[in-house]
Amino acid sequence: MYSRALLVYNQNAGQQETLQQLAAVIPVLAKNVKELVLYQTFKPGEGEALCRDQGGTYDLILIMGGDGSVHECVNGIATLDHPPLVGILPVGTCNDFARSMNLPVELALAADELMKGHVRELDIGMAQGRVFTNFFGVGLITDTSENINPDLKGKLGKLSYFISMLQTVRAAEPFSYSLEYDGHTSEGEAVMIYISNGRYLGTRPLPFTLDSLCDGLLDVLIIREAGLPLLKELLSRKVEGEWKPANESIEYVKAASVKLTTAKPMKADTDGEVYMEAPADVSVRPRGLRFLVGGE
Repeated sequence: MYSRALLVYNQNAGQQETLQQLAAVIPVLAKNVKELVLYQTFKPGEGEALCRDQGGTYDLILIMGGDGSVHECVNGIATLDHPPLVGILPVGTCNDFARSMNLPVELALAADELMKGHVRELDIGMAQGRVFTNFFGVGLITDTSENINPDLKGKLGKLSYFISMLQTVRAAEPFSYSLEYDGHTSEGEAVMIYISNGRYLGTRPLPFTLDSLCDGLLDVLIIREAGLPLLKELLSRKVEGEWKPANESIEYVKAASVKLTTAKPMKADTDGEVYMEAPADVSVRPRGLRFLVGGE
């Protein structure tokens, strides 16, 4: 039983759908929370400010939203001296970080799974003074996010992500980069650099080890050329143990800190939100926050 919990949500889905979502989770949560506070946000940044200013008064913060909502709220929670437990109720397009934590993407099932109380301390990424849960990337990943048709996103959900990726792959252009990581250097040209803390991209599992969310390291992918065979290599594999890419166009390393330099400023995608730029210093805060996760 939790003494005091905050449920943060917004009405991006529309009022009727939001009411249905709340109706699916509140009966489950009410049985396990003594005082449940609902807070509806209306504008970008409101969730972050709420979690930063009031988060310390709760023992659990529940975020009902997609990867972008999680990104916003966690940036507020991570500033607290004694951050509360965090739970995610997935209602977004991809819900990649929720998937990484082995949570169901069906809302009522996710609420039930959260209330079972499986707690893990997980790593969080850091870039330019900001926090990310799933990834920081430049190149193809950023172009894909920016090219998603908002109308298709609403109608097709995760399929809109793959439509955008396939369209973007055909037009991908390489850029010059230099990557310094844990005493090593990689440089050359790439179409995408993806620095990951999570284990999913666009609803598909990435070939990283099961402990990658709490090993104190980032999984770094350097994609040197675009193409459908490369995407198949990257997004169609599940592995146990260390992954060694078969495609020579993919370089994969693990690092605690990464200094990414690009020949010119490039837009960066962080958990699906495009508002930062490279060059950038990226690092990991080992086991930085406590999350409610799905059972094994």
